[in-house]
Amino acid sequence: MLLKLASHWIVFILPILACSLQAQAPVVPSGAQTTIIVGETGRVVRVIDGDTIEVNINGQTIDVRYLQMNTTERGEPCYQEAKDANAALVEGQVVTLLADSEPTDQYGRWLRHVYANNLHVNAELVRNGWAEAVVYEPNDQFWDAFIELEQQAAQAKRGCHGLTTLFEDNSYRR
Repeated sequence: MLLKLASHWIVFILPILACSLQAQAPVVPSGAQTTIIVGETGRVVRVIDGDTIEVNINGQTIDVRYLQMNTTERGEPCYQEAKDANAALVEGQVVTLLADSEPTDQYGRWLRHVYANNLHVNAELVRNGWAEAVVYEPNDQFWDAFIELEQQAAQAKRGCHGLTTLFEDNSYRR
């Protein structure tokens, strides 16, 4: 009787437990490896610059703009270094794309958090100083962590923080 009662509880509890595990938040951009990332996946076919890539998803090429960060533009100091840092992380890689509040920008690019090999690429570029933390409201997932990462990079003069003053405008909004 006890065994039969226990088996009923297992049948009842397992589906609930499985659903709760699938609904967990997938990311913390602190550099720690993550195990569950829910989003679209595709292969990076082109690195456009330090914060934009082209991804092939099911035969369609999508322009993807990284969230919570910005890099210098072509012709500005540190442009090539930021692009190269991005390429080193994602070029040719299968990536997972995690959306926030707004899925696209005014140019039709997908706005996403990008993961390669369980590494939060957006956060890694900010952590290493190749990008500055910038919020594109209403997309503000992980925002506090990005501010902290940029402050640490600036203090240590990592990446572009040691090469240019363009990130020192004290503006986090675009």
